[in-house]
Amino acid sequence: MAADRTRVPADGLTGRQALFDVADAAVLLIDAHGRVESWPTAAECLLGHPARDTVGRPAAALLAPDDAARLPGLAAECRLRGGWYGLLSARRTEGRPADLLVQVAPVTDHAGRAHWLVLAADAPSSRSWETSRPVLERIVTTSPVGMAIVDTDLRYVWSNPALEQFGGGPAQQRLGRRLGEIQPGLDAAALEAQMRHVLHTGVPLTGYEHAGRVANDPYHERAQTMTVVRLDDPEGRPLGLCYTVIDVTEHYRSRRQMALLDRAGEYIGRTLDVLQTAQDLADVAVPELADFVAVDLLDSVVRGEEPVPGPLSDADTVPLRRGGQQSLRDGVPESVIEIGGLASYHAWSPPIRCLAGGGSWRAERLDPLGPEWAAELPGGHHAHFEELGLHTAMVVPIRARGTTMGVATFFRSEGDEPFTEDDLRLAEEFVARAAVCMDNARRYTREREAALALQRSLLPQSSPAQDAVRVSSAYRPANELGDVGGDWFDVIALSGARVALVVGDVTGHGIDAVATMGRLRTAVQTLAALDLRPEELLAHLDDVVDRVVREGKGSRPGAGALGSSCLYAVYDPIGRTCTMASAGHPVPAVVAPDRTVTFADLPVGPRLGVGGLPFESAELSVAEGSVLALYTDGLLSGSTTADARTGKEQLHHALAAPDLALDALCSHVIDELVSTRPQDDVALLLAETRALDADRYASWDLPADPAVVAEARATAAAQLARWDLAELAFTTELVVSELVTNAIRYATGPIRLRLILGQNLICEVSDGSSTSPYLRHPRTTDEGGRGLFLISQFADHWGTRYTTEGKVIWTEQPLSRQDSGAPVRAVAERA
Repeated sequence: MAADRTRVPADGLTGRQALFDVADAAVLLIDAHGRVESWPTAAECLLGHPARDTVGRPAAALLAPDDAARLPGLAAECRLRGGWYGLLSARRTEGRPADLLVQVAPVTDHAGRAHWLVLAADAPSSRSWETSRPVLERIVTTSPVGMAIVDTDLRYVWSNPALEQFGGGPAQQRLGRRLGEIQPGLDAAALEAQMRHVLHTGVPLTGYEHAGRVANDPYHERAQTMTVVRLDDPEGRPLGLCYTVIDVTEHYRSRRQMALLDRAGEYIGRTLDVLQTAQDLADVAVPELADFVAVDLLDSVVRGEEPVPGPLSDADTVPLRRGGQQSLRDGVPESVIEIGGLASYHAWSPPIRCLAGGGSWRAERLDPLGPEWAAELPGGHHAHFEELGLHTAMVVPIRARGTTMGVATFFRSEGDEPFTEDDLRLAEEFVARAAVCMDNARRYTREREAALALQRSLLPQSSPAQDAVRVSSAYRPANELGDVGGDWFDVIALSGARVALVVGDVTGHGIDAVATMGRLRTAVQTLAALDLRPEELLAHLDDVVDRVVREGKGSRPGAGALGSSCLYAVYDPIGRTCTMASAGHPVPAVVAPDRTVTFADLPVGPRLGVGGLPFESAELSVAEGSVLALYTDGLLSGSTTADARTGKEQLHHALAAPDLALDALCSHVIDELVSTRPQDDVALLLAETRALDADRYASWDLPADPAVVAEARATAAAQLARWDLAELAFTTELVVSELVTNAIRYATGPIRLRLILGQNLICEVSDGSSTSPYLRHPRTTDEGGRGLFLISQFADHWGTRYTTEGKVIWTEQPLSRQDSGAPVRAVAERA
């Protein structure tokens, strides 16, 4: 009747394989509160209780006290899993216990009320376990998994035949012995420590992996996993341990190989330095693959060049450069060659044969007294493999993109295990990965060296002869990850004993940036020759950049000029003023003679080629002996330490160092602010200002009267006599006569004559006109037009510069006509 009133869930009893015969079971129905709702005849036969004594009573009253207490937990598990199956102990009418096999499932009736459907039957007798014991014994004896039981002293009391595959003899020979006595090649102390922990805590140990040399294979490392459980008596006292062992050597080796390749991918190729990449290769291989590794490269590869095609050498020996080496032993005693050192190998030796043929080589056993591979070693050192303790070797060529760059040689000295074919394949795989990184480094080295050479050729090699400043400069290129940049500086001698100080920074890196830097530096030098004011020069330079960008649109060189920065400053040693303008460049620092450091109050204009506001200049007075510090932004971002101060604060502190000469101050600033391998290029230009003494220049205001020409010639000659330069009187009088005459004839406003004794004799005539004179080639019958032609013949240089009041026409003459290039310092001292 209960079955008619209930439905069994899909995952309940009807959906499971019968665990006992349902026809022999008593089917009970219990309500949600645990009270018996139905008690069939089969239940009365099973336990002897009549229905009148059980229906309506708690089902727990029919169970032994211990199992009755388990009912709430069993109910919860039954709800969670959709049913429960197991043994319960019940009480018969005469008080005897009865072991029952019970299966329970939650059910609901048509009204949705919950019930428990219970099937109960007598549990089988213990004789069924006795009959299955031979089956269990066959399982453990035929299992491929090694099994053993040890007592509380960790001595063997039983083991199955599968354990014999690891050596140590049959089970009878193990009895009473400990693991270390049977397997001396394993770390028995560590294994027994794990066993004692299980014995003490009762917590099973599963999947414990260890490696070593087992008795049946003493020459190769094997790996096993061990599982250990504690065996207790009925009272819970430990009797010993049961453990299983599975050989996982292949999985262990595959995992180690993958770990080695992962490590190679992580560590090799972190830099673009050929030697560092070679050293990384050696570091990765030791000790995972070899005990000593040497990486030898062709000398051309270290320099970044392409290996020379054709036969390696017609001689009996081939020189190779040691790129990297590593050993298990401290100090790498197997090698007498330092990193970067050169060693010569016999042409017949395995390294040279692999280098020439492009294939690998392996020797399971080296001839201990065989001939040495190296023909020449530093200090004449020689040693056989036996002396070095090396017994097996592999040589793998370092080859990428069809180019063989060197060889990697692997040796083992520890143990007696030779290199296998698997070892060789592993070495070839990660050497191939390293070869690509090394070839990238070689190609980068070649391009970097070319860029550095071009950059060095474009930077000023020396300072021009001038009296305005004494200069000291420093340039430090970026590290190999940062690439060469386009930072530059320049010192340009101008007319009137003035000097231009320039520093700039091209956007981007690489050889394109260097080429763009050369174009901009040339443009600045050309514009400086026009004697433009700083803001005008930057405006013209901005036009040049705009044109370069347009011409190179779509190509890499043109894009590098856009956004470049430049600072242009002009120092006048007579007026002791410095006029400067900036196109997106950091403002210079000014170090006063008392070592007080300030930064110029200079409006910073837009970067070149960007457009925007016009450039503005600022003029500041500079005391004699002050230091102007011009630099690129890499100086402010290349601090050598994790300093909380800003770059400008660090620069301020470094420039304020007392009692340092100019060159020492330049070195001090670089050392304080720039690391040895900066991320960006750094250029620093220090200019210590000088002032021309008043007795080294003279000026006269002249009226616009033709009669004053003769007076101007006489005045100039008298000044030359005071300077002990009478030999220049004739040419100087001619120059003065022509310039003053032109000013009176063609110009307006006040006329001034100035003579300056500097590196050359400078003659200047200024007027209020902005009309520029030009050189003419008069005909024989012309009465005039020969003035500037004569000046060009007697003066080394001449030109025109414009001022806010008009223009200045200037000439320069060497101080000695006999040797126009002679030093002028002695003449200046006499003046």
